[in-house]
Amino acid sequence: MSRTYQSGFGNEFASEAISGVLPAGQNSPQKVAHGLYAEQLSGTAFTAPRSDNQRSWLYRIRPAAMHQPFAKVFHPTLQSGPFTEVAASPNQLRWNPFPIPSTPADFIEGLITIAGNGSADSQIGVAIHVYAANRSMQDRFFYNADGELLIVPQQGALSLRTEFGVLDIAPGEIAVVPRGVRFAVDLQADSARGYVCENYGQLLRLPDLGPIGANGLANPRDFLAPIAAYEDREGQFELLAKFAGKLWAAAIDHSPLDVVAWHGNYTPYKYNLASFNAMNSVSFDHADPSIFTVLTSPSGIPGTANMDFVIFPPRWMVAEHTFRPPWFHRNVMSEYMGLVYGEYDAKAEGFLPGGGSLHNCMSGHGPDATTFEAASNAVLQPQKLDKTMAFMFETRLLIHPTRLAMESPQLQKEYLQCWHGLKKHFTG
Repeated sequence: MSRTYQSGFGNEFASEAISGVLPAGQNSPQKVAHGLYAEQLSGTAFTAPRSDNQRSWLYRIRPAAMHQPFAKVFHPTLQSGPFTEVAASPNQLRWNPFPIPSTPADFIEGLITIAGNGSADSQIGVAIHVYAANRSMQDRFFYNADGELLIVPQQGALSLRTEFGVLDIAPGEIAVVPRGVRFAVDLQADSARGYVCENYGQLLRLPDLGPIGANGLANPRDFLAPIAAYEDREGQFELLAKFAGKLWAAAIDHSPLDVVAWHGNYTPYKYNLASFNAMNSVSFDHADPSIFTVLTSPSGIPGTANMDFVIFPPRWMVAEHTFRPPWFHRNVMSEYMGLVYGEYDAKAEGFLPGGGSLHNCMSGHGPDATTFEAASNAVLQPQKLDKTMAFMFETRLLIHPTRLAMESPQLQKEYLQCWHGLKKHFTG
């Protein structure tokens, strides 16, 4: 089905599923229309500067406080910071895609933590997960108190039923679910797989454009927020929470997605990566990959991100006298890269859709031997890189892999050999 959304990034939105619910003139009147409760959801401190302050007012059938006590539950593959069980190493790492489970698993059950840094307690760093699921969330709901979730589907479309309404996302799109927002994930096909970045740091925002000017990269109007759609259901449900790095569960006798109307700027949102206006060189050399930043979570160091979400979308390559694929490089930032579809132009083989690679701070990486030889000898005509979508979670902190990821059969033990075929061309 085709859904209607509200357009814009960080806007002060308003939406109501029943006309006349939103109060005029004050957020919390003595009595809300239709017997609803007023509740504020704050994503920043109350005293954050107005330009950074994010909150929404929800007008709901029952307050969010109504549920049974939480108790810890065990999740065998979901982890959180601090990531200390495996020492980070300078070795370059790469994984094949994790398979779709052979037993029933929904989005939460199918989460596998690959790596991370920082911690939710310190509100610094990220956790990097993949998900592989074969069923929708059945009478269970989830929220994350530790960080906001950036969801990148790779296989199979999803419907995110949230307190604010429904977001449909397919491979080639992303969604961000803010910290604390309750939601459930429905599969639109038999199975689904993708990536999740759990951001502990400052909320994701659009990067500054600087010399680029007013236009380019991701435009605010292409980000979409949901329209209010509520569930008035009673029964035996489960509310899951990720809190202080652990998973908790509580019984709840109604759907928590019972918000009839809302207004504010703290909302879930989606974005179609095909809307990204890529910038590139039209003379020689090519710009740093930061030119492909879609969203950024700033740190306390200006210009150095807690996390950047960077994509490598279809684009024209026209630079002359230039080695066009990503060059060999070492970087103070650490990089986890994934592939949604197609082929990545710096690797001839081995980097598969649904897989991932990890190149930590100052670890050398770049094109493999086959790609280097081909690009070094190519006739430099205008070239369209098409039917490809790679991305990167880049962070200023070392990325520590989990023991599970390091011991999984998906880890490519021979990844380093992709550079061993590089020949010595030095002529003296």
